[in-house]
Amino acid sequence: MAATKAIFSMRQWAYMEFGDERAVQFVAMASPEDIKANAEFIRLADSFVEVPGGKNSNNYANIPLITKLAQETGADAVWPGWGHASEKAELPDSLAKIGVKFIGPTAPVMSVLGDKIATHILAQTAQVPSIPWSGSYGGPDDGPLQADLTPEGTIPDEIFRKATCTTVEEAIEAAERIGYKKGLMIKASEGGGGKGIHFVDNEEDLRNAFIQVQNEVVGSPIFVMQLCKNSRHLEVQIVGDQYGNAVALNGRDCSTQYRFQKIFEEGPPSIAKTKTFKEMQLIAQRLTQSIGYQGAGTVEYLYNAATDKYFFLELNPCLQVGHPVTGQ
Repeated sequence: MAATKAIFSMRQWAYMEFGDERAVQFVAMASPEDIKANAEFIRLADSFVEVPGGKNSNNYANIPLITKLAQETGADAVWPGWGHASEKAELPDSLAKIGVKFIGPTAPVMSVLGDKIATHILAQTAQVPSIPWSGSYGGPDDGPLQADLTPEGTIPDEIFRKATCTTVEEAIEAAERIGYKKGLMIKASEGGGGKGIHFVDNEEDLRNAFIQVQNEVVGSPIFVMQLCKNSRHLEVQIVGDQYGNAVALNGRDCSTQYRFQKIFEEGPPSIAKTKTFKEMQLIAQRLTQSIGYQGAGTVEYLYNAATDKYFFLELNPCLQVGHPVTGQ
């Protein structure tokens, strides 16, 4: 779907800008499975290169292969779609070495946004409302941790470590500061899709959950966050360019989920007040600009309709399957 929509959209743009929908030529990667299925993106592309079949590490997520084919076909740019290699910081770095443009975030920004702890610190620095968590303390006047990206695109280690719970004892200390009353989530900074996230409301469960999270996402930093009850999962679609400009393109409600996976999405979201959601969009735009984000992405919030309050959840540095919902 990603490749199909990209080709349709870019050809429409090329026709409107240059009067020639073929001004941009598309070379697609195609696995034997997609060729056999007569996938639409293959038929739409100007040409395609067959790649090995099987799991995506053999093809669409294979960075050395993507780089090699980009060079051999004389590509000017590579667009990764969603999933696969779209969130691998190694790809823009690899392409830059051969002079090919990566359509998406820079490698340093992509790398730091792949880490939930670093992303929350950046959000707090941009004054985005956050749920109480292990990084809500230790900053100026013992308030939220704040930091700007280093030239290498990372959060300073000292600040990052303050938000991280490296031992059960540190997690317990953070939990006591936040409080067990509303419930807590023990989360892996590099987790996702339901992995590395467990609910607790007492110290005994926290001790067990901490070990579970360690085992589910091995090697990932861990943090503690207060549970946001009765909340909706709202997202704002953003687009930034290399000149520091950013725009928020409305959003969607992704609250209907099963086992942490979205089932369907509503756009635009009707649960939030118009004024509040406009504010959420402006804050998402500010965050995007503050980190120099390039390309399409998603700022995610938890929203409580009863209190009309919202809190930052994460910023996804890629095009997502939900973007067509907003695009419509």
